[in-house]
Amino acid sequence: MLVIISDLHLTDGTSGSTIAPGACALLAERLADLAHSASRRRDGNYRPIERIDLVLLGDVLDAMRSTQWLHYPVRPWDDPKSRPVFDVVARITGDTLRHNNAALATFRQLAAQGIGLPPATQAGRPADNRLQTIPVRIHYMVGNHDWFYHLPGEHYNQLRRQIAAHLGLATCPDAPFPHEIWESNELMQVMRQHKVFARHGDVYDPFNYAGDRDTSSLGDVIVLELLNRFGVQVGQELGEELPAQTWAGLREIDNIRPLLLIPVWIDGLLERTCPQPSVRKEVKRIWDELAEALLEHPFVRRRDTWCPVDIVDGLQQALQFSRRLSVGWASWIAQWVAELRGAATSSYRQHALTEQDFRNRRARHIVYGHTHHAETVPLDASYADGYVLQQTYFNAGTWRRVHQQTQFAPREHEFIAADTLTYLAFFRDDQRGGRPYETWTGTLGVSPCATTHYRLDPAERGGAKPHGPPLSTPNVPLRAPHFAVPLAPSGLSQRSGIG
Repeated sequence: MLVIISDLHLTDGTSGSTIAPGACALLAERLADLAHSASRRRDGNYRPIERIDLVLLGDVLDAMRSTQWLHYPVRPWDDPKSRPVFDVVARITGDTLRHNNAALATFRQLAAQGIGLPPATQAGRPADNRLQTIPVRIHYMVGNHDWFYHLPGEHYNQLRRQIAAHLGLATCPDAPFPHEIWESNELMQVMRQHKVFARHGDVYDPFNYAGDRDTSSLGDVIVLELLNRFGVQVGQELGEELPAQTWAGLREIDNIRPLLLIPVWIDGLLERTCPQPSVRKEVKRIWDELAEALLEHPFVRRRDTWCPVDIVDGLQQALQFSRRLSVGWASWIAQWVAELRGAATSSYRQHALTEQDFRNRRARHIVYGHTHHAETVPLDASYADGYVLQQTYFNAGTWRRVHQQTQFAPREHEFIAADTLTYLAFFRDDQRGGRPYETWTGTLGVSPCATTHYRLDPAERGGAKPHGPPLSTPNVPLRAPHFAVPLAPSGLSQRSGIG
């Protein structure tokens, strides 16, 4: 059985909250349930599975989202293999491991103790009062927030050994953690056995991948020079002038996806939680100044794969309050980001259609992470010689808080937060009664904080007028649901069983 989770974004605690230890304990419980279900075979008998492979599909430890970078003169795009950059990465990594030790203890326990399953009796049933250990092997793949662990060299080997010890990894620490499955023979075999092709998905994000996973991307500059600086500078300049509710909201800044929607989210947060217009203006001024400095950053200006005028103009309009669109700012940003990827929507499903393992039918399941939006999308069904090959795209979502924009009045820039947890499980041969996969997404709502200021929205504001008068209950058309059994022809009697 193969289980995939992605995008835990465990940080050192300097930039916001991370996943609670209870979520990892829940994962361990679900793995035990999955293992028991997978041991039920197609013939109805019970036979324990041999092992569980758990793949962490990138952005697990977040070495970017730390304000510690602001205390040092080096940056990842200087020379990530240099000792000064390594020292900062090592310090952040060590603090991240310590800060999340309670959560990571679950992974260590899974690796050390495995999952207990009852052995099978001769009658093909679970034995009573006995357990056997099913090993759990944990594999680490890197994404765009933990790409440092893909760098070669003895210094990074030492860092990887530390990570492997804290997470109980089966991944070899004396070589770069894989970014692609073919960089690890064991991982490749596991994927092939389960007919899965998986990658983090950052390769399809032009902001977070520049053609080489061992170098920085534009997203690194945005995170370090804009997001990390913003909270610190707001605290230094505004201090206690900012309401507690606004402060709490700003600590969630990295949970917005895509990241370029952050100024839209800030706008709505200030309107709801900060009653002083002067303070709201100052927060936006700080953001605009940092955004302007970002746009003038040499790394942004010298990107080889972009037209500098296009990217600067686009980022100015997306990031700066002073250049915001008067109508449809959020929708324009989302559309612009999608167009930069050559796509019509924010989903990565169209990229799955181009994967070689999809085209040559080697993989039944194409899996990405990165977007923080769990998906299951049918791709293709092939028929040949009585055999059906069904191919599906999955996104592994995230294990953290997600803020999503409301749909009723998009111009109001309102978001609702929820803690989300997603796992994907893939079965081989006759496991799970012959079923190929199982997905699960849990969503735990977040109670909104009471505010000292309430914005009253008239019905006309933001273009949120209803398209017609409210539909009263007596006017609701009464008709059968689309799956209802049709009424019997008039010639059939009640004895026919239809009526």
